[in-house]
Order: sequence, then C-alpha cells, then structure tokens
Amino acid sequence: MNHTAQSFADRAAQFTLVVRGVEGRWDASSPCAGWSARDVVAHVIETQRDFLGQQGFDLGLAPDLGDPGRAWAEHAEQACDILLQDGVAEREYDGYFGPTTLGATMADFYGWDLVIHASDVARATGQPWSVDEEQAAALTATADGWGEALYSAGICAPPLEVSDDASPTDRLLARLGRDPDWSSEQQS
Repeated sequence: MNHTAQSFADRAAQFTLVVRGVEGRWDASSPCAGWSARDVVAHVIETQRDFLGQQGFDLGLAPDLGDPGRAWAEHAEQACDILLQDGVAEREYDGYFGPTTLGATMADFYGWDLVIHASDVARATGQPWSVDEEQAAALTATADGWGEALYSAGICAPPLEVSDDASPTDRLLARLGRDPDWSSEQQS
C-alpha cells in the first residue's frame, strides 16, 4: 500500500475509534465554537467528499448525517477504497501549496484534519485524547508548512500561550488556537 494512503487510513481508523466512543452525545458542544460533535463529523465528511469530488471521483449520494457514526463509517470506507485504487494516491495535481499528489493531500491535510478533529469530538464527548511527542512534532511541522494560511478564516484561531512544561498534546492544541483546558463540562 502507498505510504500516504496508509497514513490516511491509519488516521481514519483513529478517528473511527473516537466516533465509536461518542455513545449518543452527538449534540454536545465541541471546542470548535458553535459546533457540536455532530457538526465536526459532518464537516470532516463534507470536506473530504468535496475534495475527492473535485478530483473527479463519483461518491454518489452523501451519507445520511442523521446517524453520524454510520455516515462516517460509510464515508471512511469509501475514501480509503478510492485511495487504494491503482495509481490514485500517486496521482499528481496542482494543490493550494503547489504540485502534490492525491495521497499526500489526503494524508497530510485531510488526515491531519482527522487527528485534530478527533480531539474536538473526544473532548466534546468526554473521551480521553492525546498525542505523544513524536506525533505532536509531526503535526506541528505539517501545520508550520502552511504558514499564515493556517490562521485563515475557518481554519485555526491564533495560537494560545501555554506553560513551558505543557504536555505535547497541550502544546499542539494551543498552537492551533484551541484551549487545552477546554472541557465539555464547562459548556453545560
């Protein structure tokens, strides 16, 4: 399997674990202002479907978001199946930051998005979520590659300050404008 396709599949599997842990708390507020856990999952599905559709893939009807867990499972299977088709992950195109491949975009942008939004869904629904030092460094390096575009409207808020001894997870969340101390209990 192409390494970028595998990276996306691995991140999708991790997102799936968080989605399975929601246990009916779909309307819980998330760290994304104004978005519930349901909204976050809908966003992930819709943005990936939009990208794949722009690349010429017929994804058919959108999955029913009335059941976000099932919708995600259907979408994730379809997205992974597309990436596994011969030559798809290696297909080159001109991306926002220059020439790239479909696999790289799915792994490094949409896969990155899966990791960060897994945090949003987990924290909205009271699930544990963290990254280790290596994962935090890799995710931060990817974000750094986007420069100021990371802080464009609708992407990430400006970075927040954290203490020097903050965990890798807290440093990553703060780098992306997310309050590491945010919890769903505060929103009730």
